[in-house]
Order: sequence, then C-alpha cells, then structure tokens
Amino acid sequence: MIPRFGRPPIAARDYVRRAGAYALLPRGKTLLVTCQSNPHPDLQLPGGGIDPGESPIAALHREVYEETGWRISTPRRVGAFRRFVYMPEYDLWAEKICLIYMARPVLQLGPPTEPDHTARWMDAHSAGKMLGNPGDRHFAAQYALGV
Repeated sequence: MIPRFGRPPIAARDYVRRAGAYALLPRGKTLLVTCQSNPHPDLQLPGGGIDPGESPIAALHREVYEETGWRISTPRRVGAFRRFVYMPEYDLWAEKICLIYMARPVLQLGPPTEPDHTARWMDAHSAGKMLGNPGDRHFAAQYALGV
C-alpha cells in the first residue's frame, strides 16, 4: 500500500488518478528544488505528471529539465506516496501517485523552461520543513537525516 500524505479523500468527490515522477537532487547538504510562483508561491521537489505512453524515468528527466534547467543521471526510485488534491491548472481533483527518485544533477543547461518556475539550491534540513506538501517534506527530511 502506498502511504498517503495530506488530507484524506472527500467521500463524495471523484478523483482522477495521476501518476508523476519527482526527484531528490542532492549536492552535499543541499537539494535542488523548484519554486512555482503561479497560482501561488510553492516550493516543490522537481517533477511532474507522466504523460500517456511515457515511462516514469523519461518523465523524470523531462520534468526536472523543464522545472530546473538541469540534466540528471543515475535515477533510482526511493519511495512513493499519494495525495488527494485539487489541481487548478487542470481544473480537476486528483489522486496523485508520486514516485520519488534520487538522482544526480550533472549539468545545468540554462534556466527552467516551464513558465513560473525558478530553480534554487536549499539546505536539505530546511527543505524538510519548507517544501509545500507533506510528502515532499517527508522525503527531503529523510535525505537530510543521512547527511
């Protein structure tokens, strides 16, 4: 069973299942995170939805590049969680299945290509307290315990 973080589902609501791949991108005691400024400021692990026909690893590479401008290597899955949320950019209620990978950031090619995203390095302990959703915070805190 995949652990749930955040609010429980609302019984009368229909949710669309949406799988995504997200990355812990460490450099020493810091993590590369993304700040999405719209519809409101939100610090996140880089990543996002897996498109139909796309593998989780391909989605991870694409999403990390779009949201940070970085290329990554050697991704390995370290866990998963689910959360039930409203996604205003898609106007839908989703059961997000979040696959979490550890990967190595190897080359910054430029700024993020995804609108309203800014990449920044953040102390891992701070990320474990400040990321916008409890699942991201959990995995960042787990990483911080090991450094």
